[in-house]
Amino acid sequence: MEKVIYKVNEGDDQKRLDLFVLEKLPIKVSRNMIQELIKRGAVTVNGGIKKSHYLVKKGDEIVICLDNLEISDHMNEEDSISPENIPLDILYEDEDIIVINKPAGLLVHPTNKIRSGTLVNALMYHIKDFDKIGDDPNRLGIVHRLDKDTSGVLVVGKNSYSKSFLSEQFKERKTKKIYLTIVRGLLKEKEGEITLPLGRHPTSRQKRAVVFNGREAVTFYKVLKEFNSLASLVWVQIETGRTHQIRVHFKYIGNPVVGDTLYGKNKFEKSVKIPIERQMLHALKLGIYHPRNGKWMEFLAPLPEDFKKVLMNFSNDLGDSN
Repeated sequence: MEKVIYKVNEGDDQKRLDLFVLEKLPIKVSRNMIQELIKRGAVTVNGGIKKSHYLVKKGDEIVICLDNLEISDHMNEEDSISPENIPLDILYEDEDIIVINKPAGLLVHPTNKIRSGTLVNALMYHIKDFDKIGDDPNRLGIVHRLDKDTSGVLVVGKNSYSKSFLSEQFKERKTKKIYLTIVRGLLKEKEGEITLPLGRHPTSRQKRAVVFNGREAVTFYKVLKEFNSLASLVWVQIETGRTHQIRVHFKYIGNPVVGDTLYGKNKFEKSVKIPIERQMLHALKLGIYHPRNGKWMEFLAPLPEDFKKVLMNFSNDLGDSN
């Protein structure tokens, strides 16, 4: 485990922990990334975990675990991101927010390896001066994310106030997030709640896993339709928004998402002989309070054609069991 240790001197006394780490790290990363490191416990103060706003004191020992720093997943703040004329399926837009129906295959944030063709590039073209929002050019006004191969509704703040307002809603779990997914097999309970903590996979950097010391993750579900004993269409509502939450929770209970190559082995997809090109997970509905007037709003993203086609093929080839 690679880590660095710093002692707080008099000149840094009473400085916020996230700012202290940001200034001391030998590599340049965003403040958002530093705050995420602190949340995950990769930064300790005198052996304990503190929050980002903790004011460091002279003599404090700050330990930073560099193994948790996802350098490959983010670009440095100095790296430029160019606007691109990428078509957007806009569900709603006003002066404060824009709501997108994100297609599967569209990456939300640029990375060191992928600097173009992302939702951020598209938003920068669509919204003038969009790059002035926040201190991280990768995030801009984006306050939540969908995996690259997950389709559906996503909201973005168009100014600093809206971004902050929306971020607080997601943090305090005041939003409503509804998904549709097709999973393998039949669920033992047709309706229920999965409450299992999630964290980094112990051996795979790309994956998340159920771990005893992970962060709380709550998933509610209800089976809508079963296709013989091979697959199920499931309505899902998540109370938390952990990375890969739905995919990992259903994998853990023995019903991985159909088409999920990261958490599945593709044997099922080959056996049913139905063309499935991505994970069958769609963010169907999002409910938020509008940042300007506080009005509750809900946005619905219609099922994409590939999702409907898989459902139709399952119905025709496998038949319904209910």
